[in-house]
Amino acid sequence: MEVAMACTTMGPFKIEALAPKQSSFNSRISVVNLSNAGFFSIRNGNRHSQPHKFSGVRACLPVDSSSGDTQADEGLADAGSKNETKKLSNQSSWEATDVLGNDYLYRLGKESDNLNITVGARTGMIDSLFTGDFLGKEADIVFKYRQKVTRSFEHITGDYYIAPAFMDKVVTHIVKNYLAAQIDGKVPLILGVWGGKGQGKSFQTELIFKAMGIEPIIMSAGEMESEWAGEPGKLIRERYRAAHLVINNQGKMSCLMINDLDAGIGRFENTQMTVNNQMVVGTLMNLADNPNRVSVGQAWREADIVNRVPIIVTGNDFSTIWAPLIRDGRMDKFYWQPTRDDLVKIVYQMYKKDGLSEADIGFIIDTFPNQALDFYGALRSRTYDKHVLEWVNEIGGAEQIGPKLLRRKKGDAPLPEFIAPEQNVDDLIKAGYELVEEQNMVNNMKLSDEYMKKQTGPGGGLSISAS
Repeated sequence: MEVAMACTTMGPFKIEALAPKQSSFNSRISVVNLSNAGFFSIRNGNRHSQPHKFSGVRACLPVDSSSGDTQADEGLADAGSKNETKKLSNQSSWEATDVLGNDYLYRLGKESDNLNITVGARTGMIDSLFTGDFLGKEADIVFKYRQKVTRSFEHITGDYYIAPAFMDKVVTHIVKNYLAAQIDGKVPLILGVWGGKGQGKSFQTELIFKAMGIEPIIMSAGEMESEWAGEPGKLIRERYRAAHLVINNQGKMSCLMINDLDAGIGRFENTQMTVNNQMVVGTLMNLADNPNRVSVGQAWREADIVNRVPIIVTGNDFSTIWAPLIRDGRMDKFYWQPTRDDLVKIVYQMYKKDGLSEADIGFIIDTFPNQALDFYGALRSRTYDKHVLEWVNEIGGAEQIGPKLLRRKKGDAPLPEFIAPEQNVDDLIKAGYELVEEQNMVNNMKLSDEYMKKQTGPGGGLSISAS
């Protein structure tokens, strides 16, 4: 049986993106002098969809010349004139080939784990039966659902301040990794941002993502351990590949961020090193050494090359992390300690709507020096305490909280309005002294020493001697 190959070339065509009434990503960013960081505003706006151009698709389809299928022969004849591919075989509904010219469906079935989750109802490439204008030209709902692992930070609106040193370091790291192929030298894949607790490392990074239009994938230390051996390492590789798909398929910048890495894989006194800790360290080291070849269990393919995805990790003490992972060739480290000027400008944005000036904020910071950034944010919450108790007493006391809040019926009298307190320097200073007193109590009391007294033998300090 002779088999001829009929190849048709589809030229570039344009797909107009449907404009939904409410977009899932509808924020527009106004950034002033991004290179120098500083103040910027984020407001809601409309994002207009732009038409996407796809390059020509070349499909080489087998034709059984002896099959006697006249419809297939007619379809072949019409394909060249109408510049479109028609079904040439009644044995399979799939007629696409991979880059090597092999049957694409057979190759997907051969793989144990199919990572090409973009395969779905795409017009012109796979069966077009279930594609249409209602769902769009690409109707792979599963792919859209899986992309929810990314963050778009739509909830961040308002005026914020980004420390220039922080901005410069993160932007430089991300851009260097996107330009790694053009840089003559080793570019570390991982940026380790570390420093004291509550200094705003994660939030400052998220503000930079928002300003740059990056849609990252964010993980936490809680995902570094599992009851199944190897799962956290595999999860990191899957998230890495998901960020690659955001870059490759959506045309957006993306990166992988892991918060509090030292809490997940750090070595502390009297803590056990698990197999998953070792696998996570090995996975990150492997990604840093070979960022374009990432496997999650499927057979290796020469054409399976992923985009280089920058990785940013945060932590408090990187000295607890396995030393080969944080070496200079793999991780670029940045110690973040905000200056007084940074603290004043960041905290000022928190209390700007309350009418406090930068001088007032500077006085508060000088009154409570050497405090983390989250301390100054906690002051506002502490000033609400007295007003919340007054509101509780107004509705009938603590015994009425449940019925009043959760068991309301139609026709019940409305609850009294809770009026937020006006912030002033005196109240904030008073709240600050209360927080400092609680900090000192924790540091000085150390009740664990009372409950966990050192024992020299059975019976709480009594030693038993042999008779």
